[in-house]
Amino acid sequence: MRYRHVIWDWNGTLLDDAWLCVEILNGLLRAHELPVISVEAYRALFSFPVVGFYERMGFNFKNVSFDEISVRYISEYNRRRYECRLQPHTRESLDRIRAAGIEQSVLSAYHEDTLREVVTHYGLTDYFSRLSGLDNIRADGKLDRGRAHLRALDLHEAAHTVLLIGDTAHDHEVAAALGADCLLLHHGHMHIDRLDGRGAPVAANLREAVDAALRAPAAVPRA
Repeated sequence: MRYRHVIWDWNGTLLDDAWLCVEILNGLLRAHELPVISVEAYRALFSFPVVGFYERMGFNFKNVSFDEISVRYISEYNRRRYECRLQPHTRESLDRIRAAGIEQSVLSAYHEDTLREVVTHYGLTDYFSRLSGLDNIRADGKLDRGRAHLRALDLHEAAHTVLLIGDTAHDHEVAAALGADCLLLHHGHMHIDRLDGRGAPVAANLREAVDAALRAPAAVPRA
């Protein structure tokens, strides 16, 4: 078996929340008299760190601070967070990975305390050996948290046996920096055109992703 451990991203990967992110973003854009965007446009433009994405949306952080925008965004997201559903095949996919004897965890750019609350709400806590999120709401990225995540799992010297499954180019960047494999899904926050060609397999849904993970050849330690 190739993988000892699967690290899941949360937002967009296991939770179907891109539509809610666009609704909240559009509310902020309207409040600042900026053009709203469609879900398709969002998925074509979204990126980490989020501050750069907001600047491309037209926000002028000389007039309003990014921290203020972040607080307003997260407050509205948290108010509505349980309107979201899990992605199709989520429980089935987690069950299949667990049945294969592979440990699972979550690495997210979501605030860690809130991540724990939402994973509990959706009844998924027992699937994961560790939940790691950020200690702020700026969504700057999760590479440093990822390094700490692997150390806490005692996998920092066996990253070649880890698969990170996410829905953004940043997930691929994090996996590459950690020395882990990556599998990307295009049902979340980024369009398939932005995920193809990165050297990682791209799946349409969780069922396809797990099929690919379970049929991967045995791991070979990297020099």
